[in-house]
Amino acid sequence: MATPVRAQAGLRSCAEVFNHPVGDADRTARHTISEVAAASGLTAHTLRWYERIGLLDPVDRAVGGQRRYSDGDLHRLAFLGRLRLTGMSVADMLKYVDMVRRGEQTYVERRQLLEAQREEVRQRIVDLQATLSVLDHKIDLYAGMIADTADTTDAAGAPAQCQYHRAEEEQSA
Repeated sequence: MATPVRAQAGLRSCAEVFNHPVGDADRTARHTISEVAAASGLTAHTLRWYERIGLLDPVDRAVGGQRRYSDGDLHRLAFLGRLRLTGMSVADMLKYVDMVRRGEQTYVERRQLLEAQREEVRQRIVDLQATLSVLDHKIDLYAGMIADTADTTDAAGAPAQCQYHRAEEEQSA
């Protein structure tokens, strides 16, 4: 059985490139839109939209007109995905991509944009940690209520009410 061409040439698969976008990107246009959609979790519609609004450079086309993405395109998509996870707006992502296109003279601006985004992420983490503490408290509270209810039943087997926990729950609901 023949070995696939990609394995023979030492090329990484679309998913490998997207999941580990390291090193210099191969600029050979070889990944189909369906491969990129599967690797990235984005729909084909979203990929075309990213190209149309300028988040991606114009994607190369095969002889039949089908889009072919390079490893460089996948590196960009992976980074854009990380920016989206931070909550960065598409408008700010477009600003960032525009700065990249303008070159080295935008290093300071790019850094400032990313530092501002980092601060937003840090604040969101603080907020999420506080929310997690509240959830942990509620879970512990309910665990105590369940344990008290299981330990205290009346003669007919019906659970008794735990006044302390009910009062605490009503105050913190």
